[in-house]
Amino acid sequence: MTSPVQEIKDRLDIVEFIRSYVPLLSAGKNFKANCPFHKEKTPSFVVSPERQTWHCFGSCSEGGDIFKFLMKYENLEFYEVLKILAEKAGIELRQIAPAEQKQFNVLYEINEEAKEFFKKNLEGSVEAKKYLLDRGLKKETIEEFELGFSSNKWEELSLYLIKKKYSAFDIERAGLAYKNERGSLIDRFRGRIMFPIHNHFGKVIGFSGRILPEFDAGEVGKYINSPETLIFNKSKILYGFYKGKNFIREAKIAVLVEGQMDFLVCWQDGVKNIAAVLGTALTTDHLKVLKRQTDQLIFCFDNDEAGLKAAERSIDLANSQDFNVKILTLKEHKDPAEAIFKNPGIMAELLKEAKSAMEFYFERYLSNADQRKNMGEFKKNLRIVLGKIKIMVSPIERNYWLKNLSLKTGVKEEALMDEMAQIKTISNFSALSTQIQITQSFNNSVPQSRRELIAERLIGLVINDQSLINQIKEYFVYLPENYSTIVQCLINKTKPADEQVANLLDSISLNFSFKNIISDKKKPEEEFIELLRHLKAEYLKDKREKLAKFIKKTENDGNEKEITSALKEFDKVSKLIHNI
Repeated sequence: MTSPVQEIKDRLDIVEFIRSYVPLLSAGKNFKANCPFHKEKTPSFVVSPERQTWHCFGSCSEGGDIFKFLMKYENLEFYEVLKILAEKAGIELRQIAPAEQKQFNVLYEINEEAKEFFKKNLEGSVEAKKYLLDRGLKKETIEEFELGFSSNKWEELSLYLIKKKYSAFDIERAGLAYKNERGSLIDRFRGRIMFPIHNHFGKVIGFSGRILPEFDAGEVGKYINSPETLIFNKSKILYGFYKGKNFIREAKIAVLVEGQMDFLVCWQDGVKNIAAVLGTALTTDHLKVLKRQTDQLIFCFDNDEAGLKAAERSIDLANSQDFNVKILTLKEHKDPAEAIFKNPGIMAELLKEAKSAMEFYFERYLSNADQRKNMGEFKKNLRIVLGKIKIMVSPIERNYWLKNLSLKTGVKEEALMDEMAQIKTISNFSALSTQIQITQSFNNSVPQSRRELIAERLIGLVINDQSLINQIKEYFVYLPENYSTIVQCLINKTKPADEQVANLLDSISLNFSFKNIISDKKKPEEEFIELLRHLKAEYLKDKREKLAKFIKKTENDGNEKEITSALKEFDKVSKLIHNI
């Protein structure tokens, strides 16, 4: 029997498929284009209609079939790509791929059913419709993005889905309900405006819910998202991207906002080359998705200190990935939704006035003329700006902004370059608000994972303040192996027996004492507690990733018992992550 993968390949033409993403030019029997996976001026990306394959003969040397292209281009897992291509090919996976259907496709089906349920609820809720209209949304926008409403009842959606023959296990797996202490199934979303979250092909994979003011007693968050599942990972998904990606490609620039409501109001106001982050910081995965369409970004975040800090983290991450970044200033308005509500059409003008990221930093850190009277404050802010310049990938950009900085401050370029050379690179991680300084270890061993970076910072803080040692004991299990050995030595006040571990401890101690940075003026104890929380989250994420790989591998063997056990463990770990 023909496999579903082969049947899809037989039905879909790779040339026509890739042409929908990349402009292809004829090259004899083949087709060529600039490679979408790395920057180049001369086309080295070749598609062969005869072999139904593609290959880059440039620096990235990537290649493969239609599945590999879509997985890499859209940053998707195989099972997501399988379903997408099956639909394009007109193949029913339910019949020919029951294992994939059972474990993955059922989650798509449940989320689709929930979306339709929430839409009907919205039609019957005067209060919910009034809230959306009062926020400035039009009926057409509400319908286009399939907004809905979850009533304040405890198990309304769960009962509806059970009547539709979905199991309680799968409903919980889809992130739409959870079990309380008595084992009863409780709806996750209650009394909320529901925003369906679509993957980049338009399939509903989860939800974001905004509580109605009448149900908001201040005990729960205004917005909550679906927990991470086998089909939903919010660090990879941008809200509305499935609608805006073609406009982004055409405009060659992407506008990024902080949330769903800002996205919807901007879209309604005519800004179509837009996407929004989902209640999390911008991630490298988000940027990989955007890089396929453009290398130019405009950030438009809330006009308060939290929004400015979020913008700064996003700018630094984007600059380190070689994007050209601008900032849209909202002037007296607190967010894009308010600006448009008060002045329809204003976004088009504000976008034209967007400033370069470095101009934003110059104003933020160097606009106060009085600060030069305080050399310490002036040097501190100057070093911040120099740090931003240093992480830029392009030497041309770095040189350009150093010249501008010299003109603005009156400090000679040579002095600025000398000062910049002394600054250690700071890496901003998307979900980690505390900045962790990454320096070259003295034993030439650089931490490779985010969990190791967090562990290094925690150990540095413990070395600096022994009173913190007791707080790390209950998080001992979450530390990487060598770091847990170090912490055990610190607890027992002994030296590591292993030379590699001893060198690592020396490196951490020396680096920390050489350049001790406490971010955002936080007290060491506050930073320490925050780092412990992120350490646990990273450990659980690593564990969940291993489980996901195990599930996919086990499915090929057809061991239902092992699959069920692994899925339960996957969901348990996902809940722990969601509740951190």
